[in-house]
Amino acid sequence: MQTNQINADPASQKCAIIAVIGAPNAGKSSFVNAMVGQKIAIVTHKVQTTRTRVRGLSISDNTQLIFVDTPGIFEPKRRLDRAMVSAAWDALDGADEILFMIDAPSYRAGSTMENADGAARRAAQDTETIIDALAARDLKPLLLVNKIDKLAREQTLPIIQRVNDRLDVSETFLISATRGDDLDVVRDHLLSVAPEGPWLFPEDQLSDISDRLLAAEVTREKIFLRLHQELPYETTVETESWTRMKTGDLRVEQVIYVSRAGHKGIVLGAKGQTLKSIGQAARTDLSEILGEKVHLFLHVRVRENWADEAARYRAMGLAFET
Repeated sequence: MQTNQINADPASQKCAIIAVIGAPNAGKSSFVNAMVGQKIAIVTHKVQTTRTRVRGLSISDNTQLIFVDTPGIFEPKRRLDRAMVSAAWDALDGADEILFMIDAPSYRAGSTMENADGAARRAAQDTETIIDALAARDLKPLLLVNKIDKLAREQTLPIIQRVNDRLDVSETFLISATRGDDLDVVRDHLLSVAPEGPWLFPEDQLSDISDRLLAAEVTREKIFLRLHQELPYETTVETESWTRMKTGDLRVEQVIYVSRAGHKGIVLGAKGQTLKSIGQAARTDLSEILGEKVHLFLHVRVRENWADEAARYRAMGLAFET
């Protein structure tokens, strides 16, 4: 999706900050990655994968689009939950456009079907909460009805009507972030409404996330994909060292923090095989993203109260609320 057509004349530049919000697992990160044309945000099938805001950059001719990927908005229960939800709402401040994304199949099932599973009902409830909050703030977002490849077109009409009955939206787009359906239509619209103004980032930059944080996020993604139930939510990853070897290869050392002693053994797995598979998958992704050979070393440490430590929040790019 990233285009190479660039007109960097400051006198003719346009720039738009676009906040992408929605319930957990609505497809926001997949959408932002597709619009940028490179993986800058991790994606899994589990809810609440994204923990912090990540800005992805795309340039077309004289216009820079800055997409702000945000954590999913849900009913927070813990300090970390509150920090994530707060980061998502804070992303709306200063945004030129707000893209409100809905997981169409889950919202339809959770809103209309009596036999909907718990995940669909939670997704629908979270979406309803966001609709009420946007309406209360008198905001007029663009509505992105995502995952339409999983529904017949006529099944999306009640979804659109249900949202429009309660929220004033400026435009509605039916998309599939993973398949790419109508993403160019969304891009064209955003380019057409972008205000005049200087670019906020260099033209060769694709994201504001540091390589160290991206590396930690990639490893955390593999933990989410490899481990099950609640354990991934009890872990965080930090990049401890980032050095250049004599061979010129990159050496990265990371710590996986777990909140209980029993979790350490699960992350390690029998004879360390689980940790090994996580490391191999993360190393492969990092080598591809960074375009060089990466040697990744993972360590697992027990830190019972990591979710209540300010340093962990700073590492994740989140505000620590006392």
